[in-house]
Amino acid sequence: MAKVPRNFRLLEELEKGEKGIGDGTTSYGLADGDDLMMSNWNGTIIGPGHTVHENRIYSLKVTCGPDYPDRPPTVSFLSKVNLPSVNQKTGKVERLSCLDNWKRQYTIETVLAELRREMANPANKKLSQPAEGTLF
Repeated sequence: MAKVPRNFRLLEELEKGEKGIGDGTTSYGLADGDDLMMSNWNGTIIGPGHTVHENRIYSLKVTCGPDYPDRPPTVSFLSKVNLPSVNQKTGKVERLSCLDNWKRQYTIETVLAELRREMANPANKKLSQPAEGTLF
């Protein structure tokens, strides 16, 4: 199977993100439309229902380095959140299965969806959270 070049892959992700394909619980797009390398992205996660995250909107920063999609993106929460996988000083996502075991077919959407599942995990869904609207 042919290896899709980085920018073609990111263009596909951008198109999917802009069209809002999916269930609407996560979204993503370029932070700057003039970013020709398509490196800097914004992500949003709507907190899952029946958890302390319900009705909260979390903002994230996603950076796709020059080796993406062969290497995972760097992901950080801008909105404060209390999750075991998130550094509580910086907001950087440090431990997440899909990032730790990255596969080329994974996407920005894969990461956001897994973070949302992490919020709904029984071990995490009742963790006390910082005040809504606070930032790292």
